[in-house]
Amino acid sequence: MHIHARGAAMPTLMSLLFPLYAAALGTIDCSKMLADKHNFDLSALDGPHSVMNSVEQPPSWLNTTYTINICRPLVPDSNVKKEERCPGPTRVCAIERLINPISETTTISRVIPIAGDLQNFPGGTLLDASYTRLRTAASPADQAREGIRVELHGGSYNGRKQRAVVEFLCDPDVTGIEEAEESVLDVYKREEGNGTTKATRALVFKKYGPEGAKGEVDVLTLEWRTKFACENVEGGVGKEKGSWGFFTWFIIIAFLSIATYLIFGSWLNYNRYGARGWDLLPHGDTIRDAPYLVKDWSRRVFNTVQDSGSRGGYSAV
Repeated sequence: MHIHARGAAMPTLMSLLFPLYAAALGTIDCSKMLADKHNFDLSALDGPHSVMNSVEQPPSWLNTTYTINICRPLVPDSNVKKEERCPGPTRVCAIERLINPISETTTISRVIPIAGDLQNFPGGTLLDASYTRLRTAASPADQAREGIRVELHGGSYNGRKQRAVVEFLCDPDVTGIEEAEESVLDVYKREEGNGTTKATRALVFKKYGPEGAKGEVDVLTLEWRTKFACENVEGGVGKEKGSWGFFTWFIIIAFLSIATYLIFGSWLNYNRYGARGWDLLPHGDTIRDAPYLVKDWSRRVFNTVQDSGSRGGYSAV
């Protein structure tokens, strides 16, 4: 029996420790993105989403597909070679392809793991996610917008640190998962299990390049419009918990005050006078007679109204 109790307690202990462990790693709970005391729930955006950026390099095109899963690591297609995809824990991956329309050839030139818990890979670090509420950000330009900025770390490519900055902007008219017309080449699984998929329409590539004081970090910036970045989204998701009003606080304080008075008065009567039953309560006689007093008062009011109504609208002479 003793061994069974220890075994039963282990899952409970793990359930308590796991959130702390996850927080230490910087992993993400999409339903609880807390920024400046406001909770954003982006769990509806779970799954891989892609956007492609094309640059003409005659006679070829350089197409870079950026794929992101904000909620968990990307799951690669098992048919894709290991060297043609990002490592397992990657959440933001860039795959660069050189396409020659003349020779009709496609060559993967670079695979860049930009963000994820990549501390076990060369040059990689923890995801270390951070959140910024745009309305209360330092920049006036950010304050004019509604949404949340998510910053992700962990990637490294050819000795250069990588970082992803994703700005989720409020757009009440889109969910953020609508598909665009064009297809993008990808190696990450969707529900249909196909590596070639549609781009996510609301996901927009902004820039990718060196930043920092010495240009030591390559930063990918994406913009993602979705109603789930709105602070008062329908259904309560992302809605800030409102504070209680004055009337609610008044009722609570009045109740606690009366309870404290009755408990302290009862204790005093018991210890000082040895009172029992109704005599324990302060002003016990008044409390005991309260129903009768209310009944008598109601009868008087009723009789007064009845007498005034029986005069037929005339005054006594």
